[in-house]
Formats: sequence, structure tokens, C-alpha cells
Amino acid sequence: MLILASASPRRLELLARLGLTPAAVDAADIDESPQKGELPLPYARRLAAAKAAAVAARRADAWVLAADTVVAAGRRILPKAEDEATAATCLDLLAGRRHRVHTALALAGPDGRMRTREATSVVAFKPLSAAERAAYLAGGEWRGKAGGYAIQGYAEAWVRHLAGSHSNVVGLPLFETRALLAAAGLLAG
Repeated sequence: MLILASASPRRLELLARLGLTPAAVDAADIDESPQKGELPLPYARRLAAAKAAAVAARRADAWVLAADTVVAAGRRILPKAEDEATAATCLDLLAGRRHRVHTALALAGPDGRMRTREATSVVAFKPLSAAERAAYLAGGEWRGKAGGYAIQGYAEAWVRHLAGSHSNVVGLPLFETRALLAAAGLLAG
């Protein structure tokens, strides 16, 4: 039995592309605050493992898949945009520049083992005009999105370069997820 430790509809859609439907969705309720001096990739690793462990503690007989996606401008972890001012700050940092998107995966098994994988993609946005920025902010697509954007939405039109996995930027790198699940015997190799 596979449990997805995420309430993200995008992660469910991506798992379906692998032919998987989790038996349940059980989002972990953990503190997602970065630790002092924590870098983006170690932060993603820590959160993915903490989410998997929290749900596995409630579901000891199941396989629990968790993921955490972080948008990073240099060493800076960009937040999930919960208000327009945060989204605007993120867009200002990303416009006309390259940034990295890290996703860490953690699979907690009924055997007590924690298996992990990770992916990093590099995304470059075009410079944004004031009108483009204002229209995007007014549309609200940024709400709850790491770095204030969703690549599967309108912001994809700003991507002038993507190196790595598109599904990683959406929130679940399919290549790494498939490899992780196959190694655990949950998918045919």
C-alpha cells in the first residue's frame, strides 16, 4: 500500500502518469521553517524525510512517499507565496535570471528504512515588464506556490531555458520517483 504524504493535486497527477494511484493521501503537518544558515537542497532533503517519517509513524504498515520542492535564488530559499507582496518579491528575484528548483524525495517503508532521491533543475525566466508582473499578480496563480509561480501555468511562457526535469519544477520528478519506487519493488523496473 502506497500513501502519498502530500495534499498536492499536481503530485497526484504526476503519480498517475506512472500508473500509480496512492491508497490514500495523508499530508504531514510539520514545521517547514528553514533552519539558520540552511541551504536549499539540504532543506528540501530534511523536509521530505520529516514528512515521510511523520506519516509513516501513523501508517506503519504502508509505504509512504513524501516530497519537498524548493525554489532557490542562489543560496536563498524562496518561500511559498501566501500574499501578493511575497509573490512580487519572488518574481523580482527571478525575472531575467536563472534559478534552481530542488526536489527531494523520501520513501519510508514498512521495514523502517528511509530511501531517498533528489533532482535539481535550472530555470531561466525572461525579464518581465511591469505590465506582465502586474497581470500575473492580479491573476493569483502564485498563491501557495514555491517561488511565487507554477511552471504548469502562465509562468511557463516566461521560461527561456530549462535544464533538467520539467516534472521536477512542477513538484515531483518522474524519473527519480520511478527509480525510487522501482528500487523498493513498488514498480516494475
